[in-house]
Amino acid sequence: MVEISRKKIYFASDFHLGVPDYASSRKREEQIIAWLNHIESDVEELFLVGDIFDFWFEYKSVVPKGFVRLLGKIASFSDQGIPVHVFCGNHDMWMFGYLEQELGIQLHRDEFQFERFGKKFFVAHGDGLGPGDQGYKFIKKVFRNPLSQWAFARLHPNFGIWLASYFSKTSRASNGNEDALYIGKQREWLYQFVEKEHATFQADYYIFGHRHLPLKFEINQAFYFNLGEWLNYFTFGSFDGENFLLQTWKNNVIEPYFTISEQNEAPN
Repeated sequence: MVEISRKKIYFASDFHLGVPDYASSRKREEQIIAWLNHIESDVEELFLVGDIFDFWFEYKSVVPKGFVRLLGKIASFSDQGIPVHVFCGNHDMWMFGYLEQELGIQLHRDEFQFERFGKKFFVAHGDGLGPGDQGYKFIKKVFRNPLSQWAFARLHPNFGIWLASYFSKTSRASNGNEDALYIGKQREWLYQFVEKEHATFQADYYIFGHRHLPLKFEINQAFYFNLGEWLNYFTFGSFDGENFLLQTWKNNVIEPYFTISEQNEAPN
């Protein structure tokens, strides 16, 4: 029997399954499954850092249909003893225990700090962190309020899920916005958050999703990474105990990804 050496931690975010339509979402899900199959031999721990679904709401006995291939693959990882962490994003914040019970995942509603291989990590989806975006920060408080969640749960699932899907069609994911406009790290809210809070958290790696643009910055001997997304970039992060790399899944092969920020600010 071939011995499997699990030694890498993988990070991915912003799959936005469900948009812009069934066919393209299904095709994207198949790519995600192919990637998970590829890394299965060496993954020690998997972090899915939010907005896995473009919309998710768990009624008492109903969840959105679809995504069974991804859910089954996550369950398979858990059954093998591979820890899978799922973060609530701004599109799928209404998770209430179903995925934990059925798939054996560890759910994180806020940032998660941990240490592996002697390195400290700070991981969060990233929505609502840093300066600006006061309108969303207010909406997030409303959406996370138990009373708001109770009121939405009173809607019939057919109407509630339709309503949420209708509004999701205006999102950047549904409309194909790649967020490719990079205008300097001082305009990046999550970079500013790390720059301000680094003295408090003292992490070696700050890992976020949400921004949709793969990014890498060095901050006082620490590193900020944005994982990008799987609508255009198919990017993810991997840590082998020594190095954290941004990579992309392309034509069923893992390739290095050189970020826009590195190109603009640290060419070599």
